Amino acid sequence: MAINEQWNERPAPAKPSDIAILIVDDEAGIRDFLQRALSKLYREVDCADSTQQADLLRLEKHYDLLVVDICMPERSGVQWIQTLRDAGNHCDVIFMTAFADMNHAIDALRLGASDLILKPFRIEQMRAAIKKSLDHRRLSRENFVLQRQLNDQQSTRLIGESSAIQALNTLIKRIAPAPSAVLLQGESGTGKELAARALHQFSGRHGAFVPVNCAALSPELMESELFGHVKGAFTNAHHPREGLFSYADHGTLFLDEISEMPLTLQAKLLRVLEDGRIRPLGTERDIKVDVRIIAASNKNLAEEVQHGHFREDLFYRLNVLQCQLPPLRERLQDLPILTEHLIQRLSKDLSIKPIQFSQADFQIMRQQRWPRNIRELKNLVERCLLLGMFPQDLLQPSSHATSTMEGYPLDWTLQQVGCCHIERVLQVHSGNKTQAAKQLGITRKTLDRKRQQGSDERSALEQ
Repeated sequence: MAINEQWNERPAPAKPSDIAILIVDDEAGIRDFLQRALSKLYREVDCADSTQQADLLRLEKHYDLLVVDICMPERSGVQWIQTLRDAGNHCDVIFMTAFADMNHAIDALRLGASDLILKPFRIEQMRAAIKKSLDHRRLSRENFVLQRQLNDQQSTRLIGESSAIQALNTLIKRIAPAPSAVLLQGESGTGKELAARALHQFSGRHGAFVPVNCAALSPELMESELFGHVKGAFTNAHHPREGLFSYADHGTLFLDEISEMPLTLQAKLLRVLEDGRIRPLGTERDIKVDVRIIAASNKNLAEEVQHGHFREDLFYRLNVLQCQLPPLRERLQDLPILTEHLIQRLSKDLSIKPIQFSQADFQIMRQQRWPRNIRELKNLVERCLLLGMFPQDLLQPSSHATSTMEGYPLDWTLQQVGCCHIERVLQVHSGNKTQAAKQLGITRKTLDRKRQQGSDERSALEQ
């Protein structure tokens, strides 16, 4: 069996099975009771009889939730959690106490505890508190990611019928379930983020897709943005903050324009790729994360390595799986389907009636070099919609284009010229076939027949 078939056959685990919980209580009965009850629902439930033992366990693994007794010998649960907070750990906490004290409740609130459970309690109470805490954690992360993506309504479908796009779609579906890093290379505007979203969609990972543009972050803030920081880690760090790696836990982190990442930070990223641990700024303790890395660059990273601008060891660590995205000029047969998709999407966003490009429009579009690729095509379509114009009104024929006479290429057939003229007359009459046929001196039935013949000829040429 091929390795990719093994990945595809492996079912995505249910969310609760990925949760690890640590119970900290000096009462053996409480620890045993909770461990037996919660182990049926969650992947891992460990116990510690003191905060010292809990610290040792936390050095070995990451816990999603801490269930902590407030009153314990040597150091109270509140003091321990305060120490963790000061060190930059933002793990969710549920406190337990046998004493209904207002000061305990205030301390718990100040530390951001999810709940305060009074002993004795029923297991249903604890299960409900844990579920509420985990739901709040999930919703907070989803809200953070959605806020970053508020203006990004792109589909994860790579649109096109060319052989290059079909091969790319096949490759994405093949490698998506693997946990390995992926390197996307291609010119600016070729759709690298769209490809990254498709990889995440087909990966089966239930965490968030978190995109970050390395070129848009200042080198001074990039480390904090990725790994997080504690209060006082640097000037103006008045509050602790989780990094993007934490928000992408169990999901995918997309590092766009990774060639712009400083060399010092590249070394820290390499360490994360090797051992799956991050260290927030201002702390000395690592946090384990499960994040799939997808990197992208419009520069040739192999050349950047030769010039000393990119770490060689990081390049080879990222270049496990590589996808090369083709430029638009190499997939011109996709122009009609891409244009139609953009017209429908942008006309809806702009609340403008859709328009239809003619063959003359596509002819002049095929003569362009499209240096900004799909992004440039999107800008053209948006201008056409807003100005009520068409590509033949806005674009100039390229110097390398086929020589023309009277606006039509000399290598066109008479039928192509006729079809193009019909489409232009239709545009003048806003698609009114009766008026267009009257101007052309033909019946509407003849107009429909000639348009169909032109459509059949275009389909045959594209095949």
